[in-house]
Amino acid sequence: MRLPDFEAWAVFAAVADSGSFTAAADALSLSKAKVSKAVSRLEAELGTVLFHRTSRRLSLSAAGRSLVDHARRIRLDGEAAVEAARDEASLLTGTVRIAVPMSFGLRAVAPLVARFMAMHPGIIIDMHLSDARVDLVNEGFDLALRIAVLPDSSLRAIRLRSVQMYMIASPDYCARHGTPRHPGELGEHRAVHYANAAQPGLWSMTGPDGSKLQVRVPPALIVNNADAAMPAVLDGLCIASLPDFFCNAAMADGRLLRLLPEWRFDDTTLSIVTPPSPHRPARVEALIDYLRKTLPPA
Repeated sequence: MRLPDFEAWAVFAAVADSGSFTAAADALSLSKAKVSKAVSRLEAELGTVLFHRTSRRLSLSAAGRSLVDHARRIRLDGEAAVEAARDEASLLTGTVRIAVPMSFGLRAVAPLVARFMAMHPGIIIDMHLSDARVDLVNEGFDLALRIAVLPDSSLRAIRLRSVQMYMIASPDYCARHGTPRHPGELGEHRAVHYANAAQPGLWSMTGPDGSKLQVRVPPALIVNNADAAMPAVLDGLCIASLPDFFCNAAMADGRLLRLLPEWRFDDTTLSIVTPPSPHRPARVEALIDYLRKTLPPA
């Protein structure tokens, strides 16, 4: 059995990601002719066309689309293997790209990243703050922090802790609108809808006897970032369902009340998610290890 043409697979991934033979050649420090020959060689070996080429546009064929993730993994594994063979001192240099939810990133992750940078001045952190879910492989991220029930996927996940969701309101809201005694009463209230949720405004809860219930709460405010919800909730304009790290301090000092504490929202988790390759550069492993040790517990 012949060995796979690993170089051709890596070149194919580079062309797919850069969108042109010329850009891939520049990224790989190869001639355009060598890049073109590598792709042609792979197409001949596979017996299929990987790209549709016109004078103006290069696009993946159906076969190319089905194979490009394999090519990316081959390229990433190769790059990781090269880095793993280098001297440890030189490993802790370079850029680590990390995607983090906006509010959690500002509150919990940014201070930790600053300390990590002080410990490892040779590492550059490229931190993307957004509540939108990113595609780690296609967008070139080394890792992401996610607060969610993770679907089955080829991504690798490191579970850090559970995150409790609390239903909260201000004392003023409860004085003016009443305190709900059962989830069935929530239809009489108005709430913050989190736009990035799978079903905004649909709250799934488990009662003290283990019974499960889904309730749709009418909207008062629709946001795509939890921090944007807090002023309206604190001013007594609506109720909300928010993660524990948003609510703990305000509940402790009485600015917010927890509603229906005997009813629990479905569990969610804080996880570190990485691309599927088991091989990671040491700089990425160093950041993952640091976050595992320093991210605050519940």
